[in-house]
Formats: sequence, structure tokens, C-alpha cells
Amino acid sequence: MSEITIVPPEAAHRPDWERLYAGYAAFYQVEQSAEMRARVWGWIQDPDHPVEGQLALDAAGSPIGLTHFRPYSRPLMASTGCFLDDLFVDPAARGSGAAQALIEAVAEIARQRGWNLVRWITKEDNYRARAVYDRLARRTDWVTYDLTP
Repeated sequence: MSEITIVPPEAAHRPDWERLYAGYAAFYQVEQSAEMRARVWGWIQDPDHPVEGQLALDAAGSPIGLTHFRPYSRPLMASTGCFLDDLFVDPAARGSGAAQALIEAVAEIARQRGWNLVRWITKEDNYRARAVYDRLARRTDWVTYDLTP
């Protein structure tokens, strides 16, 4: 595994973050505009917004992966969990350990903040990512629904 460093995104990272986030949107076939990316960038730069981000940097300090996450209330458990919304590693850097490092960094933040669970979803056919996820976490038997109001 290469040397991977996890850092919060800073202003100098924005072009690489935009490239990575656009790649993530393309992977999931989501049309995403520059305005949408600007809004999310604003969220992750705003300490008062619940969405946070992390970047994986390679040994040269270049961003090769990203994650966005946020706390969420778990009423049945009377606790707070962490939802890992987005996770993407540049295709050229897959297999570098960046995905695992990003997930482990979010898990460490969750431990530090007393969040008792880190949860995420992925597409059924995202086999390469699922191979990593299956090593790091327990797959649930919950079915997910979306309702557009």
C-alpha cells in the first residue's frame, strides 16, 4: 500500500476536489453542474454546516480520493451516527489503499465524537468498491427506498 495522507480540503485543493467530485458524479451517472459543486464546496468549507470532507493525498501530496460525511440522529438507538455520503478514488489510484484510508479516517472522527456507527450505501453492481467495504464493515440486510416529494 502506498503512503496515503488524509486531510480536510483546503482552498488550494479545490481544483483537484472538483475533478474528483465530477468523476464521482460521472461514475453514478448524475448530472452535476459547476453551481452544484460550488454549493457542496461551500458546505465542506463552512464549519457550521454538518457536511464535512476529507481528501486522500498520495505520497507526492496530490489528491487522489475524497469523502463527504455528516452526523445523523438515530432515535431508536438514542444516539448519533455518521453517514458517509460520498466516497471516490481516482481510477488511476484504485488499489492504493486510499478508499480504506478514507473510511478509517471517518471512523476515527466518529470515535472521537462519540458517534456509534458509520453507515454508507453503494450500488449493487459496484463490485470493486464492495470488495473493500466487505473487508471493513458489515453489510446490512436493509432495503433502501427513495421518495421524491
